[in-house]
Amino acid sequence: MKNMYDLIIIGAGVAGLSAAVYAGHAKLKVLVIEKTDTHGIIKIAPDFTNAHGAFSEIGAGMVAQMKRQALHLVQLRKQAMHFGAIFNVDEVRDVDFSKDIKEVNGFSGETYYSLGVIIATGTKPETLGFVGEKEFAGRGIAYSASCDGDFFVGKDVFVIGNGNNAAGEAMLLTYFAKKVTIIANTPRLNCSKAIADSVLSNKKIDVKFNTDIVHVRGTNLVKEVMFINNQTAETWTHKVTEGTFGVFVFAGHLPESDIFSNHTEIDSSGYIMVDKDMHTNVSGICAAGEVRSKESIKFVNSATDGAIAATSIQSHIIEARQNLGTIIYSDNFQNQDAEKYGILYGDTSKQIQYVMERCQGEVSIQAILKPNCKVSLGIRNFLDEFASITDRVSISIQMIGENPMLENEISSDAYPIIALMGENGAYSGVGYAGIPGGHELESFVLAIYNIAGPGQAMSDNLRGRIRSIDKSYNFKIGVSLTCPICPELVQVCQRVAILNNNITAEMLDLQHYPELRNRHDIMSVPALIINDKDVLFGKKSIEEIVGYLECMIQNLSANLSKAN
Repeated sequence: MKNMYDLIIIGAGVAGLSAAVYAGHAKLKVLVIEKTDTHGIIKIAPDFTNAHGAFSEIGAGMVAQMKRQALHLVQLRKQAMHFGAIFNVDEVRDVDFSKDIKEVNGFSGETYYSLGVIIATGTKPETLGFVGEKEFAGRGIAYSASCDGDFFVGKDVFVIGNGNNAAGEAMLLTYFAKKVTIIANTPRLNCSKAIADSVLSNKKIDVKFNTDIVHVRGTNLVKEVMFINNQTAETWTHKVTEGTFGVFVFAGHLPESDIFSNHTEIDSSGYIMVDKDMHTNVSGICAAGEVRSKESIKFVNSATDGAIAATSIQSHIIEARQNLGTIIYSDNFQNQDAEKYGILYGDTSKQIQYVMERCQGEVSIQAILKPNCKVSLGIRNFLDEFASITDRVSISIQMIGENPMLENEISSDAYPIIALMGENGAYSGVGYAGIPGGHELESFVLAIYNIAGPGQAMSDNLRGRIRSIDKSYNFKIGVSLTCPICPELVQVCQRVAILNNNITAEMLDLQHYPELRNRHDIMSVPALIINDKDVLFGKKSIEEIVGYLECMIQNLSANLSKAN
């Protein structure tokens, strides 16, 4: 049976990777499905700590902690690959756990089958629902200090929350903000004494206890926030006349369990219910990590969860093999070439070479640079290094104004730019207005692979919908090279552009484009600017982007009909 495995693990965080290690060690045939390669080349690149200017100012302790966690994930993944685990980038659309052979359906159009499943999808930030929160998300309201902190350099910042997460993020924000005020709805911080002491002794942090947020207001950006003392009912307001300020919400996390709600038992808070061995109420289905626990889970707890789930599910898989006679035994399945198999893992140059060797067509890279420009110098150095790794792409570098025909074809207003050219040297629609380093190195390599073919899997239906879009759209994806979710949106927009000549997708490192940030009031990444007008914030699936464009076309047609 195609896509048949002993075990499918949904999620590649600590719990999922730990489960993959233990299941692979037991010689099970394991597939790990992950939404995006967020632990790949980006996590082990030599310039990891210097991927964005703000990192260099965070301090050695913070950087060291981030590197340790990143390297821990990389090592777990390498171990899992060593024991034969297969990793596939896809987003799970729905599942069917009702039969002996479980089905997992991806947005790519692929269906995966297994005898057992471990759900390790983790959590997502929780919103509070106060007035203005949704309206100003990305325009003063934020949820990640590491992704959005540098948008608030020298500004006042309010942190909503009272736990370990809020306290830690507040400490990180002191390296960006002029002042940080923690808004805690309790009489004390609900975090460890050591962290609380660090927060309360920090001169850049003020704490308002027994306080709730009422609303935020503004025009395009947040200009006003109101708070209320939940003991005295006294209110107070913070306003600005120029610029903006930040409101970072760290109110907790919600389990990523929506698609499993009709398939496994879930409690009133959305957490998947399991027993001591991580088994759900459905035979052959386990859950591990933050998706199954309301408690704050650390690396070691998630790793333990994954190990327990993988160990305890083995007996079910062995019994299912015997009962079903399924021929998927994997005694000799161990992957002897784990460094290559992961594509974007292990030694960076080997990973890039591996991807390039599998490209079927031709891709050329055209760089148009500006004189006396540090970004242009960085792009030149990047492309020189890339050319030394592979000879499968041709690289041409020229200065702006030297080739008006090429510049007209690319039709970008952001320079310097790297343009990826596809079949017959025509512009593929994919451009990088900045250095594709940090987290965006992954999207750069995948863009080449998708242009040259065979590319990542996609259903015929979705491919047809993309190609049927008959209006012109320009995507500018504003990113920060330190943001782990930005590459997902970049890759989604690139795939749409590659399949439709009416669409272009340009990645812009927003630290080099302050005028673009100001023009569109962007205070969070990723930010998708469509035709220099509409702005969407946050990660989006390819289905969401295509649906949004289809809706725009329908509205345009309806308006034209009314006008006539």
